[in-house]
Amino acid sequence: MPGSTHIPGQAPIAVTMGEPAGIGGEIALIAWKGRTQDTPAYFVIDAPDRLQSISTKLDMGVRVIEISRPDETADAFREGLPVLPVGYSVSTHPGHPSTESAAAVCASIEHAVQFCLDKTARGMTTSPIQKNTLYDAGFAYPGHTEYVAHLSGNHEPVMMLASPMLRVVPVTMHEQLSKAIDSLSTATIISKARITARALQQDFGIETPRLAMAGLNPHAGEDGNLGHEENDIILPAIETLRNDGLHVDGPVPPDALFMPRMRDTYDAAICQYHDQALIPIKALDVDNAVNVTIGLPIIRTSPDHGTALNIAGTGTANPQSFIAALRMADQLAYTRSMDQATRND
Repeated sequence: MPGSTHIPGQAPIAVTMGEPAGIGGEIALIAWKGRTQDTPAYFVIDAPDRLQSISTKLDMGVRVIEISRPDETADAFREGLPVLPVGYSVSTHPGHPSTESAAAVCASIEHAVQFCLDKTARGMTTSPIQKNTLYDAGFAYPGHTEYVAHLSGNHEPVMMLASPMLRVVPVTMHEQLSKAIDSLSTATIISKARITARALQQDFGIETPRLAMAGLNPHAGEDGNLGHEENDIILPAIETLRNDGLHVDGPVPPDALFMPRMRDTYDAAICQYHDQALIPIKALDVDNAVNVTIGLPIIRTSPDHGTALNIAGTGTANPQSFIAALRMADQLAYTRSMDQATRND
């Protein structure tokens, strides 16, 4: 990733608390402690006393500075980690999630989205949530991505995983595999691919995006002998996208799509289901991979890891993916602002 594009006077990045029994809080502290000139200014929406307690217990030496508005971040960031109170008292034990924290977790996400919508934050980076704990508390969304999309105006959520080595987009997301295959449709593929192409232009600065469309079946169906989805669902989508003027290759056999020489031929791979997209990027570049929700009026990134309850509270969590997510939010916000400025000229 390029260095920070943050310019003095620009809005900061909002960071959500995530699951308080996980590693989100300590990673935000570790990242601040190891900050460089390339680290964009950010603030965390959390309980300040909780984060100060983590810093003290883990002997980090990081001062937590309570702020009341996002525009106080820049000054506070020089001296410590800026934290904007989430509005709830949060009492948790590392590694042991509780439904009692659900309201605070959701409020943190809601505040971050609103700050982005009103431009007091230039983007948001979300710390991982423990979805089963939120489900037990009545959370009505399949995942983080769908919730952020709802809060930002009911846009169609498209999840991209991006790293310097690879970008992937799953057509179907958080569904059982059998249901994902049953729900696969030409219309959905077309919609996700169009949103991907637009995001590559406005957020990544790629003027003419190249998309690779993964097949679903072994050997991309072997002309119908190993499955019908390529001929019946995927190829018609590719035809329509090409008629739109988009550069789309495929359907590409999934076992060939991620070889080094193939990765050089496209800017993003459109994959048919969740694991077809996430396994290769995690195998290739997990520490630099970032979850980006594209197609929204706001910038949202997230580290490509979970809550890591098994190591929470130990201070051993690796902040690299979180730092990559911060930097990508910063870069995407800058590129989108340049794209919008060009279109307004």
